[in-house]
Amino acid sequence: MRPSDLAREHGISTQAVRNYERDGFIPPAERTRSGYRIYTAVHTAALRAYLSLIPAYGHSAGGQIMNALHDDELDDALMIIDRGHSQLLRDRDTLDAVGKAMDHLTGSDAAPDPSADPDTRTIGELAHQLRLTPATLRNWEGAGILAPSRDPATGYRVFRANDIRDAELAHLLRRGGYPLDHISTVVQQIRTAGGTDRLSSALDDWQRKLTAQGLAMLNSATQLSHYLTLLNQAAPQQLAVTPPSR
Repeated sequence: MRPSDLAREHGISTQAVRNYERDGFIPPAERTRSGYRIYTAVHTAALRAYLSLIPAYGHSAGGQIMNALHDDELDDALMIIDRGHSQLLRDRDTLDAVGKAMDHLTGSDAAPDPSADPDTRTIGELAHQLRLTPATLRNWEGAGILAPSRDPATGYRVFRANDIRDAELAHLLRRGGYPLDHISTVVQQIRTAGGTDRLSSALDDWQRKLTAQGLAMLNSATQLSHYLTLLNQAAPQQLAVTPPSR
């Protein structure tokens, strides 16, 4: 097959196919005497696998997974996939927690007393939990997204349960591309339990995105499994990807 044959199926350019080969997302193609690339069913499966990884794990992670496979580092590829599933589960848990918090706030006349919750974090602990930097959390505080209390003895920030929830929500929305001013509005809404239409809309939107991502992960698993089978059958001496010995 020619580059145009691979490109046509996915509505991409032949140059994109060549770029994917250059970047190691699909295996190197053999050449004719005149220098033209020759693609096979293995390359077709590789391209399908790579493109299926993008909506599931993102462009960067998808490329890293394919690079790891072609470097015969199956465990590294699986680790990236595992992180993606872990993040998706974390996002689902956050959506559930925020939804329950909104239900609680809108169904109660009195806001909960955050000082009654002993589960607290320092700024460093919370940053580590979210895989962010303390500077990012301070920036969110400056934008009105976070409002931690201060330890009266040390003056250090103290993040309680409500603050952690707000930080989780902010992290979720930031990955969805929402600007800080929008996130600040959403967080203020859940704090005050007033006018939650925008919050409900944002959560519904993210629920749809997470569902689509989960389905994309299922599809990518199928495509990746098929590709690995062909890869091992096609050229085991050069491209084989086998599980490590135990």
